[in-house]
Amino acid sequence: MSNEMNTGQQKKNLRNNIIVIALAVVLVIVIGLFFMQRREHSAVVTEIKAEKDSIQFELTQIAASYDSMRTENDTLNEQLFVAQAKVKDLLIEVEQTKKVSYSKIADYQKQVTTLRGIMRNFYVQIDSLNRKNEQLMAENLEVKQQYKQVEQKNQQLSEEKQQLQQNLKIAAKLEARDLVAEPLNSRSKVTKFTNRTEKIRIYFVLGQNQATPRGAKNVYARIMRPDQLLMTKSEKDLFQFEDLKIQYSAMREVVYEGKDLPVAIFWDNTSEPELMKGTYTVNLFADGNEIGATTFTLQ
Repeated sequence: MSNEMNTGQQKKNLRNNIIVIALAVVLVIVIGLFFMQRREHSAVVTEIKAEKDSIQFELTQIAASYDSMRTENDTLNEQLFVAQAKVKDLLIEVEQTKKVSYSKIADYQKQVTTLRGIMRNFYVQIDSLNRKNEQLMAENLEVKQQYKQVEQKNQQLSEEKQQLQQNLKIAAKLEARDLVAEPLNSRSKVTKFTNRTEKIRIYFVLGQNQATPRGAKNVYARIMRPDQLLMTKSEKDLFQFEDLKIQYSAMREVVYEGKDLPVAIFWDNTSEPELMKGTYTVNLFADGNEIGATTFTLQ
């Protein structure tokens, strides 16, 4: 009976040992699986963190790229601003997300791909606009150069026209030749004495000029005393000379036909009882031009 009890106890101990060994094996396996899963989880976390960092870096680059994309097109600039705002919003979301899964990373990567495509599309649009602007600038420069050439040509033609008109004006200018101013006494004889001078005769010939317009013309004489005062009859005796109306001493209307025309203009001494001694200057004017000048002296 004692042997039977020993045998039973041995069997019982053997069974217990087997159970302990089995449990120990299971424990080792569980611990091994635990460490394996922990290592795999750590690797997954590291990988996900690397993907997150990569997404953040790419979003930062995309946002920075938008800073360099500017055009003169207001509508496109507004679209760029909106697209850049979306990139920055996603960047903030990624930075603030603590727990990230593979599915979230995949979603972020999808959004980054879309945003990258939008950015490239903007690059294409801006490049196209820049090429068009360069073309327009080149065309505009060409038009400006053509306009400048036309303007210079018009200026040249205008100057040539003015020069031609000036030449015609000079060519058409009357000239008084053989101009003589003589003091006359009461018997219409030439005198040199102030107390005998009754009138002044201004004689000249309007020279032949086929370029001068034909017809009636007024010839004006201005007689300047030795003291440089103008001898006049009335303040209303005026004529046009250049941009001014000036006084004249005497005038005569003649009919000019383009040929030599002898003319005499008289100034009667009714306003000055006795003339001054000295040299007098006589200037003749017609058609707004001075056509001759001479002097005479009284004693």
